Amino acid sequence: MNSPPVKIFFLALLAATVCHAQSSGTVPKPPWVKPAPPKAASAQDDSTFKVDVKLVNVFVTVTDERGAPVANLTKDNFQLLEDDHPQKISVFSKESELPLSIVLAIDTSLSTRKDLTLELNSARRFARAIVRPVDALSIYGFNEVVDQAVPFTSDLRAIDRGVEHLQLGAATALYDAIYVAGEALEARQGRKVMVVITDGGDTVSKTDYQEALRASQISEAVVYSIIVVPIEASAGRDTGGEHALIQLSSDTGGKYFYATNMSQLDEAFRTISDELRTQYLLAYYPIQRLADSDFRRIEVKLNGVASASDYKTRHRTGYYTSKIH
Repeated sequence: MNSPPVKIFFLALLAATVCHAQSSGTVPKPPWVKPAPPKAASAQDDSTFKVDVKLVNVFVTVTDERGAPVANLTKDNFQLLEDDHPQKISVFSKESELPLSIVLAIDTSLSTRKDLTLELNSARRFARAIVRPVDALSIYGFNEVVDQAVPFTSDLRAIDRGVEHLQLGAATALYDAIYVAGEALEARQGRKVMVVITDGGDTVSKTDYQEALRASQISEAVVYSIIVVPIEASAGRDTGGEHALIQLSSDTGGKYFYATNMSQLDEAFRTISDELRTQYLLAYYPIQRLADSDFRRIEVKLNGVASASDYKTRHRTGYYTSKIH
């Protein structure tokens, strides 16, 4: 047993330690209590949300006064703006060699049954003209449901077999098809293109136009719409659906076409093929700003080109800072 002087010494030492801890703002823990892990720094200590700065790709098509692609421009000929703020172009290239991922979304509803065979034959010719070994094409048929008839492939025989198995249905889920195709393209690398062949109507989609547009823009897909109109004066035409496709193509940097016969179908595919061989890639790291909006507007201008006033640029109108899900 310890003697009284020893006890007094230890009690005095403990009291001095506690007094020092209290004066320093800390209280000692018993040896069996593990120290608490250091508090992680808050990701938003200043309560200001900032958007992750990632490389933004902008694929640009430039055409002359005749609508022909312009293929001889340089980096210095382009000025890039995001929400009216000039951006530094970090990557510039001509995109004829970058791999293509293409979705052909083909309307197989009853309203297209008369022209479906012609559309499919034209789509086959397009695939043979555009698909290289480094590229991949996928085919979706859509009526009341959306069905992937051909997964992404460069095998032309597989594409032909898939086209042959497309089946007619009763209704038209156009926006659902665009949404699903956008999701599929989002995971792909390189250039991404969606070609939609339809008469323009939508009757059963669970997805609305805005959701379809958002999915297309998030995937960075350039959307080309081929609107098949067998009888231009037909009272059954869905002009509202046609205008929606025209706007969708414009907002993603693509183009729309009207086709009333096989020759016009082939010409539309030929124009798409030519444009895809003469695109430009402008990529930039956006200046970091407060996230006052989920959508960023993009504008491309031409500089130092004598005929710039006669040239037209097409590109996506902007991008979202968040993904589909």
